[in-house]
Amino acid sequence: MAKIILVRHGHVEGIDPKRFRGRMDVPLTEKGRREAVAVGKYVAARWRPTVVYTSPLQRCVWTGREIAAATAADTAILSELNDLDYGAWQWRTPAEVSTKWPELFELWLTAPHLVRFPHGESLQELIARTADIVRMVRERHATNTVVLVGHDSGIRALLLQLLDQPISAYWRLAPEPCSISEVDILGHQVRVLSINETQHLRGE
Repeated sequence: MAKIILVRHGHVEGIDPKRFRGRMDVPLTEKGRREAVAVGKYVAARWRPTVVYTSPLQRCVWTGREIAAATAADTAILSELNDLDYGAWQWRTPAEVSTKWPELFELWLTAPHLVRFPHGESLQELIARTADIVRMVRERHATNTVVLVGHDSGIRALLLQLLDQPISAYWRLAPEPCSISEVDILGHQVRVLSINETQHLRGE
C-alpha cells in the first residue's frame, strides 16, 4: 500500500492580505518557519516516510527540509508540484485583478474550471500535472509512505482527483498552511483518511 502525506507549505507573505502568489518564489515568514518545524515533528511522530517530494519553490523546499530532517527521509524536487501559473495575475491583489479583468475574475470565483489565466495555466493543466504525481507514486512507491509538499492549488487538484470530484468543485477544499491530508492507495482503491489536519499548529 502506498501512503501519501500531503502537506501545504508554511505561511508566506501574500496569504493575508491575499495576493495571487503562483510562481513568485517568496520565502517562508517567521511564522511559516515555526509551522514547518511543527509539521515536521508531527509527521515524524506518526509516519516513517521514505522520501519527501517538494515543489521547486523555496517555501515548499524549506518546509520539506524540516520534515526530512525530523524523519531522516530523502528529499527530491518534483516539478509537477509547482504552483499554478497565474500568468499576468501573479502577485496582484484580488482588488487589482477584479478591476482589470472583472469578468474573468468573477468567472474564477464562480466557475474556476472555465478560466485560463492571461499568459498562464488553466485548472485542466494543473489536474494533468498532479495526475502524473499520483501515477508516479503508484509505480515507484507502491509499498512506501511519501510526503508531498506543495501549494494550495496543487493540493486541491490532487484531492479532487482522489475524491473523484469535478474540477468545478475546486473551491470546496481549502488547505491551510502546513496542514496535512492523508491518503492510502492500494491498487485501484483510494482512501482519503483525513483532509486539512492542523492540530499540530496550535499555538504557532
